[in-house]
Amino acid sequence: MPIVTSAALAESIVLGIALAMDAMAVTLSNSLCEPDMPLSKKLGMPVAFALFQMAMPALGYMGGTLIAGYIERYAGIVSLVILVFVGGKMVVEAVRELREPEACPSARLTWATIGMEAVATAIDAFVVGVSFAAEGKDVVLYCGMIGLTTLLCCLLVLALGRKLGERFGARAEIVGGVVLILIGLKAFLGM
Repeated sequence: MPIVTSAALAESIVLGIALAMDAMAVTLSNSLCEPDMPLSKKLGMPVAFALFQMAMPALGYMGGTLIAGYIERYAGIVSLVILVFVGGKMVVEAVRELREPEACPSARLTWATIGMEAVATAIDAFVVGVSFAAEGKDVVLYCGMIGLTTLLCCLLVLALGRKLGERFGARAEIVGGVVLILIGLKAFLGM
């Protein structure tokens, strides 16, 4: 069993928060668009998002492990490319959202929609899981912290709701994207 260092724990928490930005934005949007949402759905969203955010990097890790022999020599550059791509995508989407905010859908939120949102917000985490294989990260620690931070961040959004949305909104997603890029640079530089 690998020893958990304070640096790995801190990095897993920061990575978890960065990856949680999409889920937080969707949680906020859903709760603002449907203020009378039943409590079961309000609590179901963070749980669904956390489970998928935790599972997807594990799946990415397993897929990355299959090709790890090929990418081991280039782990830093592979991680840099993956994390810059994911982080850059988050920044671009957030800037687009700042320029043209989305309107609320006319239909009520369904469990099927929550499931699709959970998958959509966790696709980036799948790609990040591939970088875990390249870098030999402790997948249990990282996946666990990604799931836990997503759950806590989404619950915080539900608790603070409108105040957070008005104050941070898409800007938080930009910060999350920049954090992913910085973690990619750290991996590339071997720090």
